[in-house]
Amino acid sequence: MAVESSRPDLSTGGSSRPDIHTGCCIVGGGPAGLMLGYLLARAGIAVTVLEKHADFLRDFRGDTIHPSTLEIMYHLDLLTDFLALPHQRVEKLRGEFRGETVTLADFSRLPTRCKFMAFMPQWEFLNFLAERAEALPGFTLLRSTTARELFNAGGRVCGVAAVDGQDMPLRIHAALVVGTDGRQSMVRAAAGLPAREFGAPRDVVWFRLPRQSDDTGQSSGHGGPKNNFIMLDRGDYWQCGYSIEKGSFAALRREGLATLLRRVAEVAPFGYDRLAGAVVDWSQVKLLVIRIDRLRRWAAPGVLCIGDAAHAMSPIGGVGVNLAVQDAVAAANLLTAPLLQGRVTLRQLNRVQRRRRFPTWALQSLQIMLTGKGNRPRDPARAPSAIGGWMRRQPWVPLISGRIIGMGFGTETPLPAPQAPRKSCR
Repeated sequence: MAVESSRPDLSTGGSSRPDIHTGCCIVGGGPAGLMLGYLLARAGIAVTVLEKHADFLRDFRGDTIHPSTLEIMYHLDLLTDFLALPHQRVEKLRGEFRGETVTLADFSRLPTRCKFMAFMPQWEFLNFLAERAEALPGFTLLRSTTARELFNAGGRVCGVAAVDGQDMPLRIHAALVVGTDGRQSMVRAAAGLPAREFGAPRDVVWFRLPRQSDDTGQSSGHGGPKNNFIMLDRGDYWQCGYSIEKGSFAALRREGLATLLRRVAEVAPFGYDRLAGAVVDWSQVKLLVIRIDRLRRWAAPGVLCIGDAAHAMSPIGGVGVNLAVQDAVAAANLLTAPLLQGRVTLRQLNRVQRRRRFPTWALQSLQIMLTGKGNRPRDPARAPSAIGGWMRRQPWVPLISGRIIGMGFGTETPLPAPQAPRKSCR
């Protein structure tokens, strides 16, 4: 296991901060990290979450809060406050195939309290979770704090070496370290956890487009896929995504920004002039490299990975955020008792992977199938119209896809927890 067994040299000329001792150190303040931190703190466990950024304001994060996640919020008695935040409710996902609108997924018959998908900027979701978690004693969120290395003792990981926003070294000692730091996870790499990669045939370029007063055609706030184009309603602007062949971004840059925008205009509901007036420089275009992979082992002594750190997902279906939240609930349910006792065995950590193995495998297998990876190339001029026509003739398909997208292949329910005392506001 590639971890540091001695104190790493992270000095930058200044003195280090006092060491932190906590029950669980979570690396990464995304959906999995904050949900797990909230659940553990709610159960009375001391938790420290490390978030390398100062805030959660990133454009290119999943915006979909699925019915399964809303069900978890209900069980945590957070749903009413959460749905008071600005969002769009989508009971049916629709896509456009060669000018024909087709229902892709129908959530209206799900056995959940919320029979819809909520579209909400992820920073709103994360700020909400962070606010609720920070009201619990024992929960600490360290922003602008970057985890650099793991350190161990007695053959097990026992903490994290990090630096804060002023590059001051910091060590966090913990009975358990959980990696929720995404597909480029430091934790998974430092712990030497082997992964299996499945590849992906496409990437996505993202850009903003200011809204105009006559942009009224997208009633759901979510249009697409329209021949590899998608748009998300951010209120005063559209977040637009355009799918490209894997590895083709460098060639697109050489051809020029105008060429890219002309290709987007061919499949978007916006003309080239409007796109060119809003996107004037390559700095406004961001590349999302899509990858699908899965750790063979999610855990080693003293360390566990969940969410994208354990299984990177394709954006297909927007399932990544919700799968990560389900992982967090399962981990909290299985590990709260041993954490309260102060030590977690590898056998107990492996139970999380066993619990979440099938839902992860099933969703990734479906995503791989839908990308057509490994299949014979299809005629791109005929495929969209063929798919749209077939789905229109199969009214049961949106109900099945709604069940899969909305609930996945295995949902989790938070265990009841004693009411934790709240921090005093005085």
